[in-house]
Amino acid sequence: MFPGNAGTIGAMNPTAPAAASRLLPDDDTQRTVLHNEVHARPPARIRLPALVIYVAVLNEGIGREQECAHLRRLPGQQALALERLQGNFLRLRFEGYTVKWERHTEFTRYSIVQPLPAHAQLDASDPELLSALVVPPEWLRDIPGRTIAAIKLAMVPGDLGTPEATMAQARRWLGDHTVVASVLGNNGHSWAVTDFMLRDSGFERMLVVAQPGISETRTGRISQRLLELETYRLMALRGLPVAKGLGPMLAEAEGQLADITARLESKAASEQELLDTLVALAARIERATAEHDYRFSATRAYDTLVRQRLAELREQPVPGTQTLGEFLQRRLSPAIATVAATEQRLASLSERVSRASALLRTRVDIATEQQNQQLLEKLTRGQEMQLRLQTTVEGLSIAAISYYVVSLLLYGVKAVKAAGVPLNPEIAIGALIPLVLWGVWRTTRRIHQKLRAPH
Repeated sequence: MFPGNAGTIGAMNPTAPAAASRLLPDDDTQRTVLHNEVHARPPARIRLPALVIYVAVLNEGIGREQECAHLRRLPGQQALALERLQGNFLRLRFEGYTVKWERHTEFTRYSIVQPLPAHAQLDASDPELLSALVVPPEWLRDIPGRTIAAIKLAMVPGDLGTPEATMAQARRWLGDHTVVASVLGNNGHSWAVTDFMLRDSGFERMLVVAQPGISETRTGRISQRLLELETYRLMALRGLPVAKGLGPMLAEAEGQLADITARLESKAASEQELLDTLVALAARIERATAEHDYRFSATRAYDTLVRQRLAELREQPVPGTQTLGEFLQRRLSPAIATVAATEQRLASLSERVSRASALLRTRVDIATEQQNQQLLEKLTRGQEMQLRLQTTVEGLSIAAISYYVVSLLLYGVKAVKAAGVPLNPEIAIGALIPLVLWGVWRTTRRIHQKLRAPH
C-alpha cells in the first residue's frame, strides 16, 4: 500500500561494465561511497490519506547493535542482519505499512508510515491517533535512546479552493489551538498546518492538506522536509541551555581578567602571583572551549539546515496566519543569536587572556633584563676588585720570592767567604737585590704572557 524506493543503493545504479572493457584507471577507495551519497536516505512514497508516526532519539552511547536488536522485535525481522544497518538507512516493508530507520551523528530517526484511520480524517475534531498504531506500543516506548522529537503527521487530501473552510477544518483537527500555516510550492499544491504544541502523549501534531491527485513522491518529500525541519530546529536549540549556563562563568572570568589587568598595570602584585592567577583563568577558559565548541558548531550547522528546509518548502502565506518560517525564525533566531554571542564571547575572552599573558611576559622579561644587568655590574665590580687584589698579591709574591732568592744567595756568598775568598756577604747581596727583584718580576711577566697567549 505504501511502496517506497529501494532500501539499497546498488539497485539504483546500472550494471558496471566488465573489468576487461574498463577504460578508466582504478577507482579511488571512496569513489563509490561518495558517488552514492546522492541517493542516500531517499524519501518514502506516501499514498493519501496517511499517518506518519515519527520519533527522533539521541543516540549517545547507543550502538547499532542495540538498534538492530530493537528492530528485530518487529514482525518477521528476527533474522535481521546487522550488516544491513551499516549504511545508516533501512526501510522495512510490512503488510500495509513501512518502518524506516535512519542513524545520524547525534540522533536516530524512526518513521512509521501507515494508513490514516477513518475517524481521523480532515472533518474530525482533535482525533486520537495512537490507538491506531500498527506497531506494538511497547516497541515504540522501548526505542533505545532519549527522545528529542516526536511527531504525529497526518496527510490528507482536501479542497484548497476554499481557504477559510479548509483553515477552519485544520484548526478543529488540531484541537482549536492557535496555529501557523503555509501554502507549499509555487503552485500551492498543499498546506502545512501545526500548532507546535507538545501534547500529554509527548508528541506534536502536524497536518498536511494536499490537492487530490498529488503524486506519492511529492507527499514523501513534503513529509521528509517537515519532519527534518522540526528535528533540526530542536537539535539547534540544544546549544541554548549551554550558552545560558556559561553566562555566569563568563561574567566571573571577565571580572577576574579585568582585575588581573588592573593589578598588572599598577604593579600591585608580584609576577608569580599574577602568573598563577592568569594560568588558572586560562585553563578555565580553554576547558569551557573544549567542552562546548562542538555544541556551538553543531548549533550553527543545524540552524543552516533549518533555513535550507524552509527554503525547500517554498512556502507562501495563508491569509491571516503566520507561516511556519516566520514563526520559527522569530523564535529560533534569538536563541541562535544567543549561542553565537556566547561563542564569540568565549573566543574573545580567550584572546584577551592571551594578550594579558603577553603583557605579563613582557613585564617579566624586562624585570629579568634588569636583574641580569645588575648581576653583570656586580660581576664587573668583583672582577675589578679581584684584579686589584691579584696585582697586590703578585707584588707581595715578587717581594717574597725575591726575599727567598736573596736569602739563598746570602748563604752562597757566606759559603764562598768561608772558603777563603775575601768578600763582604752583606755588601755583595745588597748590590744584587735590585737585580734579583728585576729577575723575579721579569720571570713573573713571562709566565703571565704564556698563560694569556692563545693555544
